[in-house]
Amino acid sequence: MPSKDLLDPLVRLFEANAVADDAAPMKRYMRDKFEFLGIKSPSRRVLTREYLADHRDDVRRHLRPLVRSLWTRRHREYQYTATDLLDRFDTTLNANDLDLLEHLITRKSWWDTVDALAARTVGGILRHEPESRKQAMARWRKSDNMWLRRTTLLFQLKYRSDTDSKLLSSIIADNLDSREFFIQKAIGWALREYSKTNADFVRDFVERVPLWPLSEREALKWLRSRPA
Repeated sequence: MPSKDLLDPLVRLFEANAVADDAAPMKRYMRDKFEFLGIKSPSRRVLTREYLADHRDDVRRHLRPLVRSLWTRRHREYQYTATDLLDRFDTTLNANDLDLLEHLITRKSWWDTVDALAARTVGGILRHEPESRKQAMARWRKSDNMWLRRTTLLFQLKYRSDTDSKLLSSIIADNLDSREFFIQKAIGWALREYSKTNADFVRDFVERVPLWPLSEREALKWLRSRPA
């Protein structure tokens, strides 16, 4: 089934439920980088479930071309739906899909989609595929694309005790000189999440490594919120 045949019913459903009064505030929240139909996340997910009730099997079979088609759409809700579908059908994904994910991360890039792809989709694939993890990190960690580098910092967010702290440390080291807000923030976020599992590691890391103030503040936020 061509992806267009799967896309058209979703487009009709979304367009019929667009809320013009919400579109402008949603666009402003994303700093006017994208157009919106005005469908907020709870409503979008309800509509997606309605769509999947009729098309689930075809979406599963044609997930990759459908996701690519969604990424070309003008309105941001379609990219959000693509990330939702990748989550819903995550058991069908494997390391062969990393090229697709790189394509998505480096196009229409902003924190809203990149962070979802990094922590949920890329992280889910690489958690149990150490060789693919090694290859992907070798390719992305030195990339000129800031969003790929942010992905290398965030893909372990949900790993908790499975976090490869040596890898995280070395990727942070790669980015210590970066003045990019989104890199500095990601360094702090990654450390903050890991502090919930390994507080001693993060405290020691922050003491030893010269982080930017933003990164340090983010890294210690959870620890500082805990009772003494």
